[in-house]
Amino acid sequence: MSDTLPVAFTDGQKADIRRFCGYPAYGAGAAGFDSWRFFQAFGTLEYRLNNLAAAEVAVTLQYISTLAALEAAVPTASDNLDTESAAAWTHNADELRDRMNLFDGWRRRLCGFLGVPPGPALAQSGGISLVV
Repeated sequence: MSDTLPVAFTDGQKADIRRFCGYPAYGAGAAGFDSWRFFQAFGTLEYRLNNLAAAEVAVTLQYISTLAALEAAVPTASDNLDTESAAAWTHNADELRDRMNLFDGWRRRLCGFLGVPPGPALAQSGGISLVV
């Protein structure tokens, strides 16, 4: 078994990276001309996913590992939504917001590392911003 890192991402890893960066699902493949694949930001992300150096793949894999852990912690914050205080322990009323902000901050850091703007699902505004 080799100690070298993969130079290519699996389809599952690419799906996670797109999702974490706020981009929609890629689909089964290129078909039609009305696809989101023709927007510059989406194309840039796909190009980067397919052409990163081994060291950059390693960094990206660390990002998605961290993001997966942060994402998994968000739903568990609901376990404490019904508790205002218990004995000496007091629940952080802003826990869910704080976890989401931490998660989204790391998502934006991944976008920055990959050199793409945050996707529509991660945009600051309520609307969709596309770079064409």
